[in-house]
Amino acid sequence: QVQVVESGGGLVETGGSLRLSCVVSGMSFRPFRMGWYRQGAGKDRDSVALADKGGNRHYSDSVRGRFIIYRDEAKNTVDLQMNALKPEDTAVYYCYVQISAAGGDYWGQGTQVTVSS
Repeated sequence: QVQVVESGGGLVETGGSLRLSCVVSGMSFRPFRMGWYRQGAGKDRDSVALADKGGNRHYSDSVRGRFIIYRDEAKNTVDLQMNALKPEDTAVYYCYVQISAAGGDYWGQGTQVTVSS
């Protein structure tokens, strides 16, 4: 059974840093894509940073230059280093796993990130 477990959320002041971690277990292969989405209060769930197998990285415009995604393909883990945090980064962050280019996905339970002004 596949499990996706996030850790590392919390409360931080504006300008601070946090690192989120996600571990995928029960998957015997390397998925096509791993990454992070977020959902603020009353907002849609949006992509933040995605890491494709083989090296491609995708960042939303709102976090490019501040967030860095790290993927360890051998361990099926993905981290999100978040720097220069802003209040608008406050959201529940979800780890996302896409099995293949054709689709099929798993989600973590979410971890809260709150940036105080």
